[in-house]
Amino acid sequence: MKVLVGFFRIFIGIFFIISGLIKLNDPVGFSFKLGDYFAPEVLNLEFLVPYALGIAIIVVVYEVMLGIMLILGYAKKFTLWSLLLMIVFFTFLTFYSAYFNKVTDCGCFGDALKLTPWESFWKDVMLTIMIIIVFSGQKYIKPFFKKFTQNMIVFVTFVLCLWLGYHVLMHLPVVDFRAYAIGKNIKEGMETPPGAPRAVYEYNWKFNVNGEEKIVKNNGVDPGIDGELVSVETNVVQEGYEPPVHDFSIERDGNDFTTDFLTAENLIVVIAYNLEVAENDGFISVKEITDKALKLGYKVIGMSASSTAETEKLTEKYSLNFDFYFCDMTALKTIVRSNPGIVELQKGTITQKLHFSDVASLKLKEQKGAMPLIDFTLKKRLDSIGVLDQKYRLMMQRGQGANNDSLWEMQHLIDATNIKFITDYFNTKGYPGKSIVGEPTNIVAWSVLQHNTDQIETYLPIIKQAGAKEEIPFNLVAMMEDRYLMAENKPQIYGTQGMKYQDDMPFIWPIQNPENVNERRVKAGFSQTIEEYAAFLYGADFEYKVLTIDQVKQ
Repeated sequence: MKVLVGFFRIFIGIFFIISGLIKLNDPVGFSFKLGDYFAPEVLNLEFLVPYALGIAIIVVVYEVMLGIMLILGYAKKFTLWSLLLMIVFFTFLTFYSAYFNKVTDCGCFGDALKLTPWESFWKDVMLTIMIIIVFSGQKYIKPFFKKFTQNMIVFVTFVLCLWLGYHVLMHLPVVDFRAYAIGKNIKEGMETPPGAPRAVYEYNWKFNVNGEEKIVKNNGVDPGIDGELVSVETNVVQEGYEPPVHDFSIERDGNDFTTDFLTAENLIVVIAYNLEVAENDGFISVKEITDKALKLGYKVIGMSASSTAETEKLTEKYSLNFDFYFCDMTALKTIVRSNPGIVELQKGTITQKLHFSDVASLKLKEQKGAMPLIDFTLKKRLDSIGVLDQKYRLMMQRGQGANNDSLWEMQHLIDATNIKFITDYFNTKGYPGKSIVGEPTNIVAWSVLQHNTDQIETYLPIIKQAGAKEEIPFNLVAMMEDRYLMAENKPQIYGTQGMKYQDDMPFIWPIQNPENVNERRVKAGFSQTIEEYAAFLYGADFEYKVLTIDQVKQ
């Protein structure tokens, strides 16, 4: 018995120390798990949710201290009673969670080791048995050191626990066990490897056959019973493989930008999972570092689970010069334990991750396309105009809205307001190009003018000048010049414009010197030949034909 008690004493002590330190390394994550337990559908203790972080820190520090005290043989009765009461409570909690399938991960070892509810329960059962044995044989527990040494070890451990808890709260976890750790690639984390196990389901088909209930169980194939189908229930027999990164997406205005941003280089992401509980003062330093990043040529976006109205209110309040995109709250909480926090992505790989209190330490270097003269106020206005320029056009393309005429009417009203601002700027300051507002904001003014063909003749020289100075891509200049020439019933130059008259077949508008058009297209920056471009516009079976203005008029 003495040997068994001695072994379990050390084993339980080490177990509690490791378990506690893993959670103390990430108390914010443990507080999220406690929040799950406090939810109405679990323990219905919602009034404790605001105190979850404080409770988490107390519990994990207490857990580490109990492990140290048990090994030392310090305050024997207090330690053993504390261990017994704690393990009995957690055994009940894990059983409740497992039996009623309430919380799928107990959080016992944070993100370092995931346990199913039943695995957690049986782990606690084994610990309960061991603690009962140690409790029963407590007479065999002798202190390892003298009283003074024990006091010093306990005191120093307590101070170190408080320091570690404070450190990780003011910064980030010392060790990151999550799928979003520095060096991990988000896109790769979303993939399912070949040969990964798939979920297996059992289907329970309930039929009414001549007034009698008949149940057939199989793997999902219609059993072909001659009777009335009452219901079908499915049960998971075997869980399938779940990628470490799931429920992750980047969306805005109904569009999915996940692939775009996960393949982008030099992307700075500001993460604020819930603006209602965000540390507002953190956005002051976020504003400074993101402005610096933009000037050095980085792309900057925000990600939040809060509404568009809330994020727009925030950007206005702190004059933030980037747009927020929507992402699942749980995913954002997992990415960075700071609200707000900052992450740098290089083609989906996390290269830097910082707490808002450390954002000044973000390592930035000047990128190709840096914007030292960027006008953030103008950039913000143009970004807003760019969204409005596409608002109802996108709705009509997606078939949203029953009446396209009314959508066009609303879009025309927006276009009138947009072109007024753009032309006023043209008349006073010229084109707001890359050196002033950066990319891709530099093409907004072009897009607005492109949608107001009656103004193109007046401002086409400004567009050409902007293209010559590389303030906008020259292929956009080519498109606008072709658009103007087509409106004037003149041959276009680069072959960018097509036309379709009522029920007639579509065609490429006549081109000046069509035999040399592909050379002009290459110089303008187009990657497709006129033949390839025509097939892209009208389908692979479309055959490009050279036409003249006279032929079109006929």
